[in-house]
Order: sequence, then C-alpha cells, then structure tokens
Amino acid sequence: MQDETLEQGLQEPEIVSGQDVAVEAGPSELDQVRGERDQLQDRLARLQAEFDNARKREIKERSDARDYTVTNTVEPFLGVMDNFQLALKADGTAEQLRGGVELILKQMEDALKGLNVQAVESVGTQFDPRIHEALGNIETAEFPDHQVLEEIRRGYKIREKLLRPALVRIASNPGQVSE
Repeated sequence: MQDETLEQGLQEPEIVSGQDVAVEAGPSELDQVRGERDQLQDRLARLQAEFDNARKREIKERSDARDYTVTNTVEPFLGVMDNFQLALKADGTAEQLRGGVELILKQMEDALKGLNVQAVESVGTQFDPRIHEALGNIETAEFPDHQVLEEIRRGYKIREKLLRPALVRIASNPGQVSE
C-alpha cells in the first residue's frame, strides 16, 4: 500500500508557473527509493537491537559489580564468624574465653579498617553533635563542660562519611558557662 502511494505521488503532474509538467518516475528510480527505504529499516532494526543489547549488558555489569562489592565486603568477616564458632565450642576458663573474644574483636577491627571504616574518637574529646549523640550527662567539677566522659556505643565513619554516631555521656560542669 505504501509503495502504491509512492508510485502515485511520483506520477502526479506538478504545477510550475501555471503549467502542468508531468513527472514520472521510472522503474529504476522507484527501485532505488525502495532500496534506500529497506536499508534505512534494516539500519533502524540493527540500532534497536544494539540498544537493547547495550541496556541488557549494563544491567548485567551493574549486577556483577554489586556482587563483587558484596563479596569483597563479606569475605573478611567470614573468618571472624569461624572464630566465634570455635570460641563457642571451646572448653576453657572465663579468662581464656575473654582472651579469645578480644582476639576476635581485633580481627573484626582489622576487617573494618580494610574497608576504610574507622571508629569515631569520643572519650576525652569535646562533644560534637555531628559525630556524637548524647545519651545523658554527668555532673562533675573535674572536667570541662561538654567533654565526652563515657562511650556507650562506638560510632563509625567510612572515610569522612558518618555511618553511625557514637552514643556518649558528657560532662556537665555547673561551674563553667558553655558558649
């Protein structure tokens, strides 16, 4: 149907300066136009297929990158879990168990350091609401006002981004006026 319309459009007379001029397309010109059309349709189909393949490849690469990241993150902690399981099976004194748990804690801290996770400094520093969360205060005259006295839960950051704030208790010195 589209070819018939094309043929009719090429054979209709064209009006130029008030005169009828017949323009007829020969079979070779019509074949040439059809060939160009077929080439363009083929090119369009190939471009659509390339786009679909690129989209699927990007989805797969994103999934692979996520799996790679999870693998590299979880792997250091598998040894920690193994050591906890061994500690639970061990028969020993409370002191030996405590020593084992301290070694496991050190192993966990090393695994976190390998992932650029660092503990937030707390005890002995001034309270900073950007990295600390005050859980309470302790009245004292020995320490300056708003100094962190006790860490209840350790805070962590990855590079400069805070993962979670440290839960702390701070000094409340009524003898000092805080600014």
